[in-house]
Amino acid sequence: MSDLSHLSGKDLERIALNINPGGWAIESDRPIATLLGSCVSVCLFDSKLKIGGMNHFLLPRGSNSSNADNDVILNGDFSMEVLVNGLLNKGASKSRMIAKAFGGGTIVSSISMAIGERNAEFAQEWLHRESIPLVASDFSGPWSRKIIFVPSTGEAFCRRMPTTQPDAVAVAKAEQDYEKSLALPKKTIGKKIELF
Repeated sequence: MSDLSHLSGKDLERIALNINPGGWAIESDRPIATLLGSCVSVCLFDSKLKIGGMNHFLLPRGSNSSNADNDVILNGDFSMEVLVNGLLNKGASKSRMIAKAFGGGTIVSSISMAIGERNAEFAQEWLHRESIPLVASDFSGPWSRKIIFVPSTGEAFCRRMPTTQPDAVAVAKAEQDYEKSLALPKKTIGKKIELF
């Protein structure tokens, strides 16, 4: 998949690697996609190597809860560090990286914590602190977003989707279900393996 310029947005979406809340991916050929509600995705691109990555985080920072493993997976601090380090491991240079960021919607008005707004502020502050230019963004608003990022070109496509109340509840439930699934104890199948 070297030249994707002839593909439509629907074709890009069809072949894209989809990431969920708490996920991230680094690619050079295949597009990366995600669906956002109050979450934020940051796309990073190194123009010299034509490589990029995308993350999807649910919370700006980890809490002081007893469930530290879940906080790490879902929080922006961890998600941004993993994405940058993954690109650096592939030979990218931080000085060449540019960012595009999306999300932070307020799709369920009953959520009073303004988590979407906090996520968007966190992403902007983190990128500024790390001297990575934010060249394009689409934050806030009463809608969910479908994001498609083409790592080989650095192009990002954002489709705002009007959110009906049932849609908003479904997106919020998907985010909450994912967070809850991480809190479940891990099942061990068979005998435990002892490492030495």
